[in-house]
Amino acid sequence: MTKSIGSALKEARGLISMTLRQVEVATGISNAYLSQLENDKIKKPSANVLYKLSSIYKIDLNSLLRASGIIKKSDLGDNEATSDFSNNVAFYSSDLSEDDQRQILEYIKYLKFKSNNAG
Repeated sequence: MTKSIGSALKEARGLISMTLRQVEVATGISNAYLSQLENDKIKKPSANVLYKLSSIYKIDLNSLLRASGIIKKSDLGDNEATSDFSNNVAFYSSDLSEDDQRQILEYIKYLKFKSNNAG
């Protein structure tokens, strides 16, 4: 089952450890509106609001558009899993050193090589 827009936003905000007031200051979206979003009182926020939140929460805009019903999963094609993976990598790699990032890329290349040469 797909998460509601509210639970997706609340979870994303929790991952970056920001309060509603901090998000309000960063985005210009009132904390009262944000609270209503997180509690599913508002089911279809504008794409502009979702864009601002996706930027600050470092999550895929399409996942928020899908959770709010603005777009359907079928509108996205087969790139959803790749997009989720890419967003997770981007989120967790933001504080890594260049050397750590290089090592991760080398490991991914190794896994791909191993997968292509198995069997």
